[in-house]
Amino acid sequence: MSRVLVDTSALMAFLVPTDASHRKARRAFERLSAADAVLVTTSYVLVETYSLLGRRYGLEAAGSFRERFAPLLEVVWIDRDLHERALDLLLDRGDASLSLVDAVSFLVGREAGVDRAFAFDRHFEREGFAPV
Repeated sequence: MSRVLVDTSALMAFLVPTDASHRKARRAFERLSAADAVLVTTSYVLVETYSLLGRRYGLEAAGSFRERFAPLLEVVWIDRDLHERALDLLLDRGDASLSLVDAVSFLVGREAGVDRAFAFDRHFEREGFAPV
């Protein structure tokens, strides 16, 4: 069974029909589902997704995501050590367009042996994660 790292960019594209990458995200999700892929994400990605959904589409959308989609995800909960190592990575990269959420995901993916990402954020491919 394959494991795939999931980013906020893919979640939002999948969940929001008006998103420019919505069709690509739906097709990718259908392929991942058919392959019984394990969808790995982080608690930081969840926080980011809930925040965006709530702010842009209302708390009902965030609640719907929590009930219907979040249970499909294997969530890695971030502790202080991982947070600090990700912050070190972020600062070492020196790229202001990179986020702490992404840096955490990179570390989680590497430590879990994941080499593919369901993401529409170019940083994942730059970090060596093959797009799905």
